[in-house]
Amino acid sequence: MSRRFAALTALAVICAAVELVAGRGISPSAVWEVLGGGGDPAEQHIFWQLRLPRTLVALGAGASLSVAGLVLQSALRNPLAGPEVTGVTPGAVLGAVAATALGLAGWDSPLAVVLAACAGGCAGALLLWLLAGRASGDPAQTAVYGVLVSAVLGGLTAVVLLVEPGELGSVVQWLVGTTEGRVWEHWHLLWPWTLLWGVGAWLLAGPLTLLRCGDDTARAAGLAVGPARTLALLCAVALTAGAVAAVGALGFVGLLVPHLAMTLFGADLRAGLPGAALMGAVVVCGADAAAQLSSRLLPLVLGADQLTLPVGALTACLGAALLLAVVRRAPGRTF
Repeated sequence: MSRRFAALTALAVICAAVELVAGRGISPSAVWEVLGGGGDPAEQHIFWQLRLPRTLVALGAGASLSVAGLVLQSALRNPLAGPEVTGVTPGAVLGAVAATALGLAGWDSPLAVVLAACAGGCAGALLLWLLAGRASGDPAQTAVYGVLVSAVLGGLTAVVLLVEPGELGSVVQWLVGTTEGRVWEHWHLLWPWTLLWGVGAWLLAGPLTLLRCGDDTARAAGLAVGPARTLALLCAVALTAGAVAAVGALGFVGLLVPHLAMTLFGADLRAGLPGAALMGAVVVCGADAAAQLSSRLLPLVLGADQLTLPVGALTACLGAALLLAVVRRAPGRTF
């Protein structure tokens, strides 16, 4: 087990190093000069004020989304549950888009965006609770309600964009997910939030492991199922809202990385949750490094002067392929 953690940690370091030397603005050799104390002021600014915080935000957002996804799947006992289909991510996106379109927040005010996204994520979760929380309590039924809530919130986001079409360019990255333009202020807001709720999720590892075994088994072990599930969902909502506030809606990270973590670390969430955090950091940071490398190559291939591929586009494509594999391996599939 320790070897797996060490391997993932090494892989995260490698992905972070690649991201730091990738992209436009300064060459890899200039990066080494800056690390050695040299380089001109512009190169130093690009590295220390743009590339380094962007890398840290990618690592933190990936860890946050992955832990949130594993918590949701464990609490709801549904392998296809995730922030994207439980109303949390669409709600956070709606909050950020609405605040930006209405002039209440913007990219130059990260704290206001964080607060708006958190409010939207909590509103999405509250709407899900109002629909499903008073029903039979069936986790599968809750997941169905989550899909409906996500669809409604996505429609409201489209309405906001129709009302304020001039803001489309400034908010479209919320819909795709990107780390472009992340600065130290984003990191300083993200890491304490992620640490706080991540520790809270880890403290719930025992109850979550019991919930994965079923409510009857959890009750037989003396667990108060309702309060434990409520606390777990609160942690998942907070982690997702914080990540979305920082990088937007990164598709499929919170849905599929938990499957990889469970395969690698087993059913004990005391190891699975930290493992999911590391794996999510590797996936998002690695995808962002690939996106930055593509910003050098795609203009040459396509003949464009400048083309930036958002990391959310890569995670969505990768996640769709993995989702298809997961569904096709599920027992009782019909296709």
